[in-house]
Amino acid sequence: MAGMKGKQSVRDMILSLGLIGLMAGVIYIFIPHDDSAPDIKRVDYEVELLTARRAASYPVAAPEGLPSAWKATSVRYDGSEFDAWHLGFQAPDGQYVAVEQSTQRSAVFIDEASQGARPMKATQRIGDRTWQRYEGDHYDALVLEGEGSTTVVTGTGSFDALAKMAEALKTS
Repeated sequence: MAGMKGKQSVRDMILSLGLIGLMAGVIYIFIPHDDSAPDIKRVDYEVELLTARRAASYPVAAPEGLPSAWKATSVRYDGSEFDAWHLGFQAPDGQYVAVEQSTQRSAVFIDEASQGARPMKATQRIGDRTWQRYEGDHYDALVLEGEGSTTVVTGTGSFDALAKMAEALKTS
């Protein structure tokens, strides 16, 4: 009898583990899984843009005529330090592209806005302006210095996406 009890307890353990595994599988199948990225909320930046254009000491840039697939996701203007303007977008391919402007010393501002990107030898002609290309581990950037401020178009987007944003920028 003693030998039989040992076989039954091993058999019962195996059956219990099998039942637990089966139940875990059923639960996994019937609980919904959403591995897709969350939908990012579109923001309206018109009020902040008007405020920044009235308050800033330089012509504040914002895109005009971008397709609706470009989704504005963040906006802020801080007039207390360097008249800093930020406008962030989700590009049609899901990448991040931002417009940053400031009167802060350009080397410091470019480093902060581009998250440490370094200047390349290449420049890019967009419209009637020549932008300096920057390349980084996290963000790439297009930089335009002048008009009392530095403008940085930066983000995880490709240089084509950055150029599309830079081309759409208007100051009035």
